Amino acid sequence: MLLRIITAAILIPVVVALIWFAPPLVLAAAAALVAVLALYEFFDIAERQGATAFKKWTIACTAGLFYAQYSLGQVETRSLNGAILLIRGGEGRTLSMEAVLLIFLFGLVAIGLFTHRSLQEVLPAVAVSCAGLLFVAFPFSYLVRLNELQTAGRQLVLFTLCLVWAGDMLAYFVGRSLGRVPLARAISPKKTWEGALGNLFGSLLVAVAFARWLQVDVPNLMIIAALANVAGQAGDLIESAFKRGASVKDSGTLIPGHGGVYDRIDSLILAAPVVWAACQFLFASR
Repeated sequence: MLLRIITAAILIPVVVALIWFAPPLVLAAAAALVAVLALYEFFDIAERQGATAFKKWTIACTAGLFYAQYSLGQVETRSLNGAILLIRGGEGRTLSMEAVLLIFLFGLVAIGLFTHRSLQEVLPAVAVSCAGLLFVAFPFSYLVRLNELQTAGRQLVLFTLCLVWAGDMLAYFVGRSLGRVPLARAISPKKTWEGALGNLFGSLLVAVAFARWLQVDVPNLMIIAALANVAGQAGDLIESAFKRGASVKDSGTLIPGHGGVYDRIDSLILAAPVVWAACQFLFASR
């Protein structure tokens, strides 16, 4: 626990400073690096179960995915009285998400057809490559898109991180002290419904604390926090399922006391796109 606290005390200020002060392109590059590290851990979990991904191609397309999110965020539109107004134009060329996904798809087809691997390895390799991009890189990239929201991008990224951090912390202490009813015994025996409710309560407290700063009504922000929290807990459980299938406790050892990078962002991966989508709906209705 002491090692976990020391590591968090060092990393959290660094992450907050990066989000608040770094230019959008630097933040996008940092997020892409985190996603790549998490992907390598994801691929290691898959290899323990006998499936080896097309790593280099998936990593390359992950970089393209994060650039696409950054470039698309540079072009913002808002609807006003039925008309579309261009608020900010793109700097340089934009790259669509559809283009990246299609490039990834056809690249996998070409690699699968011309690889030197045995035919028995091709389908598992394609499946794991797709799973890595869709389960890790794609949803996590929405942190970059969230940061690009002109209204309060940086604040919303901090809000997303804080609701995950607060939820995880409260889930740990509530689960240890009050946890009795297993949440998903086959996947993660130590997780309980009491801890899950504590997790949700922690995120709701963050929503109350951030509401005035974000200039959003408390009930609206609490709904966003609740949806993101449920998605985040689902992300945590799906990673636990992957690890249990591979008979490993942690995805890696890169972060002292916390395990791997994937372990640290598993909740954030699914929470980020939920916050982005909810904010799109909220701001569009204003």
